[in-house]
Amino acid sequence: MQLQQASRKKAKIKLGIQSPSGGGKTMSALLIAYGLCGNWNKIAVIDTENRSADLYAHLGEYKTLSLEPPYSPERYIEGIDICIEAGMEVIVIDSTSHEWDNLLDYHSSLQGNSFTNWAKVTPRHEAFVNKILQSNVHFICTVRSKTDYVLTEKNGKQVPEKVGLKAHQRDNLEYEFTLVFEMSMAHMAKASKDRTGLFMGKPEFVPTIETGRAIAEWCNQGLEAPQVITYEQVLHLIHNAPGVAELNSLYHKYPQYQSALGPEFTARKHQIQNNIVHQTNQ
Repeated sequence: MQLQQASRKKAKIKLGIQSPSGGGKTMSALLIAYGLCGNWNKIAVIDTENRSADLYAHLGEYKTLSLEPPYSPERYIEGIDICIEAGMEVIVIDSTSHEWDNLLDYHSSLQGNSFTNWAKVTPRHEAFVNKILQSNVHFICTVRSKTDYVLTEKNGKQVPEKVGLKAHQRDNLEYEFTLVFEMSMAHMAKASKDRTGLFMGKPEFVPTIETGRAIAEWCNQGLEAPQVITYEQVLHLIHNAPGVAELNSLYHKYPQYQSALGPEFTARKHQIQNNIVHQTNQ
C-alpha cells in the first residue's frame, strides 16, 4: 500500500444512454461512437434488439454482432471479447436491459430463499459490469427505460406526478458509468450524471458526431494510463516461461494474480523442473 500523487489519466468513456423505446438510443449511440474514433470500421454494435442496428447501415460500415437468446451475462462477455479481439475501438451494447431480464428470470427459477438466492445472481451481473469497466475500449451502453410516477397529495387528492425515467436494469448501474444521458421521445438528451463536466447543467440537446468528438477530447487529456494486463495474458506468459527464474519473475511482477493463478505457476514450475531432469538423464 503506497500513497501516490493524484494525476489525470487518459480514459476510455463508459457512457450510458437510457430512454423509452423510440427515444433514439441506437442512432445517438452510433453518431457518438463515430465522433469518439472517427472510423466506422472500428465500431461494433452488440445487438439484442432484433437487428435494429442494421437500420442505420447508411451511416457507415460499422460492425454488428447479433446476440440471440439466452441473454446471459456470460454471452454478453463473450460478445465483448469477440469485438475486442477484432480490434474494435468503440463497442455499443444495444441494449443492456436484456442481461438484467435474463438474470431476473434465472432468479425466479431458483428454489429456496429468494433473498439468499441473490448470491447466485449478483456475481454474474458484476462480472458483466466489470468487463465493461475494465476493458480498454470505449463503451456506449443503451438501457431501456419508462417514465416513472409517484403519487403526491394536491388539494386533498392523490395525483400522479412524473419524477423522471426509471431504467430497466439493476438499480444503481448508472453509478458505474462516467457519463449518463437520458433521452426524451423528442430525441433530446440531458446528462443525469457527468464526470466529464461537459454536459451537466446544460440545456437539452440532440446528440451528434460532435458530441462524441467533445467526449474524445476529454478522454485524451492527461497522462497515458498504465496498461492493464489481463488474466488470460498472464496465463499465456506462465505457459511460455522458459525457466524457473523467468517464472518467479512473473509471479512477483503480477501479485494481483498470485492467488488465482497459483496452481498454474506451480504446475509450470514442476513441468520445467521435470524437463531439466529428463534432459540431464538423456
